[in-house]
Amino acid sequence: MDKKDAFDRIRQLKETLNYHNHCYYVLDSPEVSDAEYDRLMRELQAIESEFPELVAPDSPTQRVGAPPLDSFGTVEHAMPMLSLQNAMNADELREFDKRIKRFLKIDKDIGYVAEPKMDGLAVELTYEKGRLSIGSTRGDGFRGENVTLNLKTVKAIPLTLRTPANRKMPEKLDIRGEVFLALEPFNNLNKEREKSGEAVFANPRNAAAGSLRQLNSKVTAKRPLDIYCYGLGDTRGITFESHWESLQTLKGYGIKINPLIKSCANIEEAARYFEEMAEQRNALPYEIDGVVIKVNDLKLQAELGEISRSPRWAIAVKFPPVQENTTIIDIFASVGRTGALTPVAKLEPVKVGGVIVSRATLHNQDEVDRKDVRVGDTVVIQRAGDVIPEVVAVIKSKRPPESQAYRLPQNCPVCGGQVIKEEAFLRCINSSCPAQVKEWIKHFGGKNGMDIDGLGFKHIEQMVERGLIQNPADLYHLTKEDILTLERFAEKSAQNIVHAIEKSRKTTLPRIIYSLGIRNVGIQTARVLAEEFGNIDNLKEAKEDRLIEIRDIGPEVAGSITDFFKEKNNLALIDKLISGGVTYERAEKVEGGKFEGKTFVLTGTLESYSRSDAKALIEAEGGKVSGSVSKKTDYVVAGVDPGSKYEKAVELGVKVLSEEEFKGIMAGD
Repeated sequence: MDKKDAFDRIRQLKETLNYHNHCYYVLDSPEVSDAEYDRLMRELQAIESEFPELVAPDSPTQRVGAPPLDSFGTVEHAMPMLSLQNAMNADELREFDKRIKRFLKIDKDIGYVAEPKMDGLAVELTYEKGRLSIGSTRGDGFRGENVTLNLKTVKAIPLTLRTPANRKMPEKLDIRGEVFLALEPFNNLNKEREKSGEAVFANPRNAAAGSLRQLNSKVTAKRPLDIYCYGLGDTRGITFESHWESLQTLKGYGIKINPLIKSCANIEEAARYFEEMAEQRNALPYEIDGVVIKVNDLKLQAELGEISRSPRWAIAVKFPPVQENTTIIDIFASVGRTGALTPVAKLEPVKVGGVIVSRATLHNQDEVDRKDVRVGDTVVIQRAGDVIPEVVAVIKSKRPPESQAYRLPQNCPVCGGQVIKEEAFLRCINSSCPAQVKEWIKHFGGKNGMDIDGLGFKHIEQMVERGLIQNPADLYHLTKEDILTLERFAEKSAQNIVHAIEKSRKTTLPRIIYSLGIRNVGIQTARVLAEEFGNIDNLKEAKEDRLIEIRDIGPEVAGSITDFFKEKNNLALIDKLISGGVTYERAEKVEGGKFEGKTFVLTGTLESYSRSDAKALIEAEGGKVSGSVSKKTDYVVAGVDPGSKYEKAVELGVKVLSEEEFKGIMAGD
């Protein structure tokens, strides 16, 4: 075979394989056997191996994955990927319709497109002249991670668009979709991970996100990810009159669209669709957590515009949590980062919304007593979003007669140390307790802390149990050789961990304060402390009365901070972090802003800002935003449908600002 023959045969094989990919993964209607498909793929691989210069980026052979990356690049979205407003039931959906009609000043019915709200990871696929050029995650809505190589392994995503007979190929299409993992492959993946000693994924969404964010795309290629596309971003060379028309056109290009999407003539049809999907959700092969309703007419969408980071023309209507009955096999105490003992129920495995659940939290002893939960009980459990499943109620009519009330142990179940009662919790006071150390290091390396990419809990367990680390600072003294002694680590994976630790050495002061794991200090409090004190040395020396003077820091938080820095081991930890090369940017306090020293509380729905944007504006002017109203609050900004915070503000005599008044202050009026 000469080069010309090879080129022609490669083109034929690409067309044939892409057609069968489309039939199998998009239309769910295969036309050839797996054996025949594999034969064609092997033939293509053999020719490309002989003529490597003829391998094209859109070849089906390029879906198997590429060499590992050191990190993901950043992609700026040409049009922001906005988040959606939420409604919790059909009545709130009808209120959404009324708001739109008031805004547009119309009384007639508005047409909508309704679709299942997939519980996965939002992505954008950029096609230039029909060829997939960039694939990115949603990220913060304005910029995301470049995961092109990983998205190319998802077989339902065409590398080259099909050209419908009645349309030309647009110059550019930014297509938005949701990457997900169906329930059966999710449960199979977790079984495999459990067998190999790896941590299981909490839910299909986490599994999809973790699979798509692998630096090694060959790992992603082994995960059976799927996609449903739901809309467009930036386009060139094509226009549409309606959202429905755009979806039907995308189907013609070979893009996978959920077959359950429906065109609705009015809001009542959309409300019925929500109720129908709520009834069907447990029968679907994938997880959905609600439905999305969008105005169909694109001219009306443009007129409605956006409220900061959310479009006015779309809303997500959420389902209530899924509940199932099962039996409690055992109850045991889990020890967390701060030493708190949490009772956990071991359950007879049960499918809850398609996910197999075998554990549920019981929160604390008071909750166990209040619900009277016992081993052997038949219970109602629910799983909502990312949270660990919880026991909602006990079916006492099915209780075994020999059952006994459960009590948490009076000594730590991990280290045997002394346990003390603090409010609703029992707490192990041994700071060297292995369970606490492991959870502390996990917290330290987490996303809001030092953000050490790839440092999983199983790795931490091995490091602690083998004596490689005793506290978080020891991470910065590890070598590649140390990590290679751990199970399931090879040269490349060990180097990746070393690189991630090295990268985390340069950080910010709020991250350092948060990562220390001071009790009652979350990320927002860490930011306040960083801004107030400027460096870690000033914070170490702070007295309790000085801390209490800072807005939003009460006696309990102040006491936790001073207690932490009284411990010689904690001071030694900070010294070891610095000697390990950890550096941070000094936090600058905003001086002279119009809101300097003022505390705000936000309540209700703001029309012109999202909560996060309003908060950022206030903080940029030196103000603070609190989650609750007190006598120390200066202003409450009240949007549409303000809740109990508004009532509390009126009761305490706190000044309430309408959104228009707040905008006036921001503008300097």
